[in-house]
Amino acid sequence: MFTIETFTAEAKKIEEWLAKEYAQLNTGRATPSLIDSVMVESYGALMPIKNVASISIEDPKTLLVAPWDKGQIKEIERALHLSNLGYSIAAGDTGVRVIVPALTTERRGQLVKLAKERLEDARISVRKAREDSLRVIKEDALSEDQDRLMKDHLQKAVDATNSILEQLFKKKEIDVTSE
Repeated sequence: MFTIETFTAEAKKIEEWLAKEYAQLNTGRATPSLIDSVMVESYGALMPIKNVASISIEDPKTLLVAPWDKGQIKEIERALHLSNLGYSIAAGDTGVRVIVPALTTERRGQLVKLAKERLEDARISVRKAREDSLRVIKEDALSEDQDRLMKDHLQKAVDATNSILEQLFKKKEIDVTSE
């Protein structure tokens, strides 16, 4: 049996995925989410950097990664270098500084293009979720009126989701293009 809640739950996951992807795009400002994907070898296991150190913003262009165990500084520095994110890394006695370079006009254009690609990936996921929902509606063998009503509700939910995705893109585009 089709319920709109099933689609809305799937749409929410897609929105959260897009927001997470956009959070990891460098806008020229230092934010801890820029290095969330970095994995550090800690005591024989790979762990996310946020699990072995605190990440704070020193200034608009600099992050300070302060490990809870000072012996981890070299491993964190190595992991940041290996991540190849394009940031300058400087190790000190209290932790590792990650300096985010200013964005060039060319790089801003590349980031907007990448954000559009992520938006399109999210839209494709919404279309797949809609197709799955339409298949369930068809299998439910409803009356003509109920079938049309369910499809109308589904389309309204799809339109609302696409609108939210577009808003997320517009916000990220403004972040990337503003200086």
